[in-house]
Amino acid sequence: MRTIIIGGVAAGMSAATRLRRLDEERDIVVFERGSHVSFANCGLPYHVGGVIEERSALLLQTPRSLGARFRLDVQVRHEVVAIDRAAKTVTVRDLDAGLERVEPYDDLVLAVGARAMPDPVLSGAGVPIVTLRDLDDVDRIIATLETAGARGAVRAIVVGAGFIGLEAVENLRRRDVEVTLLQRGPQVLTPLDAEMAEPVRRELFRAGVDVRTSTTVVSATDGVLALSDGDRIHADLVVLAAGVVPETTLARQAGLEIGTTGGIAVDGRHRTSDPSIRAVGDGVEKIDAVTGEPTLVTMAGLANRHGRAVADDIGGLPVDDAAPALGTSILGLFDLTVGFVGWNERRLRAAGRAHRVVHTHPSSHAGYYPGAQQMAAKLLIDPTDERILGAQIVGRDGVDKRLDVIAVAMAAGLTASALSRLELAYAPQYGSAKDPVNLLGYVAENTGAGATPSVQWHELNALRDAGAVVVDVRSVRENEAGGIPGALVIPLDELRARHSELPDAPIIVHCQVGQRGHTATRLLAQLGYRVSNLDGGWLTWRDGTASATTSTPASTAARVGDELVSA
Repeated sequence: MRTIIIGGVAAGMSAATRLRRLDEERDIVVFERGSHVSFANCGLPYHVGGVIEERSALLLQTPRSLGARFRLDVQVRHEVVAIDRAAKTVTVRDLDAGLERVEPYDDLVLAVGARAMPDPVLSGAGVPIVTLRDLDDVDRIIATLETAGARGAVRAIVVGAGFIGLEAVENLRRRDVEVTLLQRGPQVLTPLDAEMAEPVRRELFRAGVDVRTSTTVVSATDGVLALSDGDRIHADLVVLAAGVVPETTLARQAGLEIGTTGGIAVDGRHRTSDPSIRAVGDGVEKIDAVTGEPTLVTMAGLANRHGRAVADDIGGLPVDDAAPALGTSILGLFDLTVGFVGWNERRLRAAGRAHRVVHTHPSSHAGYYPGAQQMAAKLLIDPTDERILGAQIVGRDGVDKRLDVIAVAMAAGLTASALSRLELAYAPQYGSAKDPVNLLGYVAENTGAGATPSVQWHELNALRDAGAVVVDVRSVRENEAGGIPGALVIPLDELRARHSELPDAPIIVHCQVGQRGHTATRLLAQLGYRVSNLDGGWLTWRDGTASATTSTPASTAARVGDELVSA
């Protein structure tokens, strides 16, 4: 039996090596059009920045090592240009020799991934345009920076503020490159909601990055890019990171079914519309964990997992249908960590899906133990069954383990309030007796049961216009350091004695992060007031309103955001 795998790296090589462990006699051939078949593509930006010092560390396997250990026939610089499904053959072009030949298969695996979205406006830029998707791109970047650096200061423009763009920005700054970041949309890192993306924008400003949102390149020539905001910027290098699209050229030419998302359609066992052809990786549709509908998720973890599953299926092992994709993602950006899973609120609104929202600002570990860092967390909940629809966490420490717990909870079908009952590891240097995950569960339970009615930051203006009064229950000093204009200030510890000062109107209380607001809401509700708590407190309101105006001064925002406030 002969299996041909088109494409290497995560999905393709996972399939190839797993299949060899299952079947020693099978003929396994891998065709890779690039120069390297197995490399750490997620580590590419960090070699640019010098974090990963040796280029060789990114090369996980070579055709020779794969042949020696797994008896795989790996051929780099070989591109499959056609599939003949009836004859069960592929046409392969040797890119160095320029020759083509026909190769037969019994099973075919497409692992061709995704390709960068081109920008024709940049075609005449007159400087290197790279996409940071393979080692050749990294080599071009480093060579360009070294050449330009010999002449003086180096300026780079990064187009796109997603994962690759932000990782490129960070590592270019590590090399003291002046960086302008262009983002077509109104915020950086669009999988985040606006108020959660604001700390990311502040971190970029703190690192000296020139961030331009709602900005595109309108023309480019001789190393000068004209921007839609009217500026003209010189660049020595342009990193194009404006997104990817599934690479489906081969599949379309072969008449395979393409799904509604634009990715290759597969069943639960990764079989295409031709049962002899399977497809895995970034170019293939997955099933969304929230809706059960097709979606695109470009994650290395899924690519590896699905590559292994394809090998099991070809090897005759029983294979369950692929688990729905949560899209669990994490990003390190300078001193910040950003993570998210599932859907964001913007997407839920666009789909018209009912949801509840919880914001918290817990500490990474016990506040009395040195080094505690504040994080911002957001949980999205189905109001009918308390199913967790998504989460976002931004902070400087402890983000990863909280995100992973929530991802596991989603996969296991736990409700939002069930998070409060999880027994998680605790010691002062690692967490709190009430872990940040537990706190999300407590708040979800309180708001879901109606014990603490809450309003969101973006609802505040409309509610005030309708007659609601905002009451700040923090200290006068906290209010003076930053508050909601027009709010009535009555500190929580004085509220029982002074509640008669409140008008006969709906009351919205707030504190710094929501916890004192919860206490004030419970107090006033029992005294007969119509009262709600501003979810996430002043910090969430600040970040949400700043994201709408993009006017927060970088120095002030960084100072306030770094405060650890006990509420």
